Amino acid sequence: MKSFLRIFALIIAILAGIMPMAASVFVIPVETEIDLGAFHHFRKALDEAHEKDCDLIVVKLNTFGGALDAADSIRTSLMREILPTVAYVDVNAASAGALIALACDSVYMAPGASMGSATVVNGSGEPMPEKYQSYMSTMMRATAEHHGKVMVGDSMCWRRNPEIAASMVNPEVSVSLTSTQAVECGYADGVAANLTDVLEQLHREDEIVEYYHSTLGDDILGFLSNAAVRAVLIMLILGGIYMEMHTPGLGFAAAVSLVTSILYFLPMLVAGGMPGWVLLAFILGIILIALELFVIPGFGICGVCGIIAIIVSMIGAMVNSDSISGVDFEAVGNALIVVGAGGALALIAILFLTSRFGPKFVRRHSELMTELKNSDGFVGVDMGPAKYVGQIAETVTEMRPAGKVSIGSTIFDAVSTGPFILAHRKVMVKKYENAQLYVEEYED
Repeated sequence: MKSFLRIFALIIAILAGIMPMAASVFVIPVETEIDLGAFHHFRKALDEAHEKDCDLIVVKLNTFGGALDAADSIRTSLMREILPTVAYVDVNAASAGALIALACDSVYMAPGASMGSATVVNGSGEPMPEKYQSYMSTMMRATAEHHGKVMVGDSMCWRRNPEIAASMVNPEVSVSLTSTQAVECGYADGVAANLTDVLEQLHREDEIVEYYHSTLGDDILGFLSNAAVRAVLIMLILGGIYMEMHTPGLGFAAAVSLVTSILYFLPMLVAGGMPGWVLLAFILGIILIALELFVIPGFGICGVCGIIAIIVSMIGAMVNSDSISGVDFEAVGNALIVVGAGGALALIAILFLTSRFGPKFVRRHSELMTELKNSDGFVGVDMGPAKYVGQIAETVTEMRPAGKVSIGSTIFDAVSTGPFILAHRKVMVKKYENAQLYVEEYED
């Protein structure tokens, strides 16, 4: 019996040694500009942490910020997360990065790191209008209040002072906290030299740590989520629709528009944050344009409404619905800018492709490009005699009704438009059609 127990214990030990232990700490690096691609990575990382049965999520931050809508979506995900979350500010957590740090349950900062300066700026680095600053300030305040109050002495105080969070958005002050200042005002729970130091302060230094690593598919989705790439995709979608509406049948332009539409909506579909009405609006737009192409002649209300529906769906796809802060006006503004840029690029591309400088393989489908050569049996019509219309001529032969007339020293074949005309009578050239002069008798 003892031998059996020893063998059983040995088997258990061997299995324990060869079987991988479940990771309990999952680290999500956020070390690039925060955009929709970063949000896709972050959301997938959270799912992976749950799949691996981790019980602590660490967000390693080193970013100067980025798009407010993407940061708000990450913030929302953290505030809804059931697992405890820790932000480790390795170097810098500015603007949208500060918003993400505040959303975590605990914050640790490296010596010399900073957090704050959440003023909303445009692409040139200049502060955005007051309404954007107010929206960001409200979001920072709400994030600080989310952590509730704690008992300090005999009174209840905010765990993270909402006034400090709101002051980070003031363009005139632009508060930014060092690691020491953040600890003093309760915005950081400690100073840690590295991630190992953070885990030691949390008494979890012996636990297995796993990092999130993006896949090639994630990187592709992140690339397709880039604003510049989106503008190019919009250009191809709108340009393809326009070219298809001006060419017979379904061809290359329709294929380009279809493929780019799939690429445009793919990141939002994979992320699952796209509202259902967006896809319905896009499908409705396609149906209306199809009716315009194949059922209703000309270009009218169906075509216009179809294009409007497609543009509205493109804007809606870029405004993530996962936020708990209401309508994100900055996201709507950014979406309008991207769609407008894509529309402008489409207009420029259409003007170039349909001009005489554009490639012939594009123009031959929307205009007559075939050259009728004499060597192929085609005969050109001489339009030179058309200049004699309205002039006086003289019949050389009788016109019964065909005959010959002279204009100056040149003799032409002609046809009488009225009764027969005798020879040597004055006639007027009335028209030139089908390489033939048509005359009628002239009365002085």
